[in-house]
Amino acid sequence: MTRYGYPGTPARRDDGPRAGILALMKCWAAGIVVLLFTEYLQITVVYDYIDSPGSLGSFSGRLLLIHLPNALCVALSVWAAARLHRPPFRHGTSQHLAAAVAVPVAAQLLNMAVQWQEPTAEGLLMSNAVLVVGCVAGWAADRLQEGD
Repeated sequence: MTRYGYPGTPARRDDGPRAGILALMKCWAAGIVVLLFTEYLQITVVYDYIDSPGSLGSFSGRLLLIHLPNALCVALSVWAAARLHRPPFRHGTSQHLAAAVAVPVAAQLLNMAVQWQEPTAEGLLMSNAVLVVGCVAGWAADRLQEGD
């Protein structure tokens, strides 16, 4: 019996045959919004107000002003997408992982495709390291909140 009292009626409007895809799309939308918002904040705050001449000349300056804030943006995006992934779909590890990390991975692939003409070893290595660190941190935060 469902909440409407009729047998065979879905308990939720989105419990049909495409419910898994809709759940993924909702998570991806949240991940996109969080990633865009946090990256916008990073660009407006870090680059416009904190950046001083010469601070991006050293590796430690780039690490503090570019890479660590990017890792935080990725982690927040993964965490937000993972938190919105609803049961029973979140109990499947592969589907939950796809819901959580698809947006940052797609953003990284897009970034690499746009900047393919001028790759540097440090840029490629650090942007991929930021992606991995951010995804792991966001996934770990979700799993800690879930109690796993």
